[in-house]
Amino acid sequence: MTAPLVITVAPNGARRTKADHPALPIEPREIGLEAARCREAGAAMIHLHVRDAENRHTLDLDRYRAALAAVRREAGPEMICQVTTEAVGLYSPAEQMAAMRALKPEAFSVALRELFAEPEDEAAAAAFLAEQARAGVLVQHILYDAGDVTRFQGLAARGLIPLERASALFVLGRYAVGQRSDPADLLPFLAAWTSEHRLDLPWALCAFGPREAACLVAAATLGGHARVGFENNLWRPDGRPATSNAAQVADLAGLARALGIEVATGAQARALFSGEA
Repeated sequence: MTAPLVITVAPNGARRTKADHPALPIEPREIGLEAARCREAGAAMIHLHVRDAENRHTLDLDRYRAALAAVRREAGPEMICQVTTEAVGLYSPAEQMAAMRALKPEAFSVALRELFAEPEDEAAAAAFLAEQARAGVLVQHILYDAGDVTRFQGLAARGLIPLERASALFVLGRYAVGQRSDPADLLPFLAAWTSEHRLDLPWALCAFGPREAACLVAAATLGGHARVGFENNLWRPDGRPATSNAAQVADLAGLARALGIEVATGAQARALFSGEA
């Protein structure tokens, strides 16, 4: 049986602003209210970015705490809150790890290329991930191409990446003018993922550009999960501008259900990512 589809909403990202879309949530209250709408539409998890006073990406603890509190207040306790450690050229691996140690979130995402940027980073990164696994944190590893997939598997085989409560996110495309990810772009990731070093971990997909929904439906039919939202795409499946993150979630949930795929609740998502499902 196919596991229920976990839909994560990524409502803002590190780079877009209200100039890109007026409904893009920036302030904690906006994020909290949109999280509630997205939960109602079918999202089990929210992927959080926060901004500083100049609207720049930040890992500031107080701003994270304010956003997390707003999500809990507006969306309730069931929705998983996943924070990002994304560097955006501003933070070193040491600073990223220090932020998560201080924040102690339920879940966070981390790019393999950032945490394991250089060979000399391996010992500190491995110790950090082992400590997070012991603490029960849900860690999602962001992988940008098939080479990242192979490297991730190799680091796991060497014991440097613990597999308890771990998952992977495959990223199709980048921030670029005219970016159009395609479902076929997923195939190299899956070829590497299902190689002789295959890991029995949940994986999800996000895709930049107006074919986001087609890419995510392809992932869902192949046993993966989906991240949708304004961080990666501002367009509806029919080519019209999206009205909100919640509408993007609702569109994806509707497509999944039309294919007979169950949409996961927050409790089901926690069980899956914790290895209890």
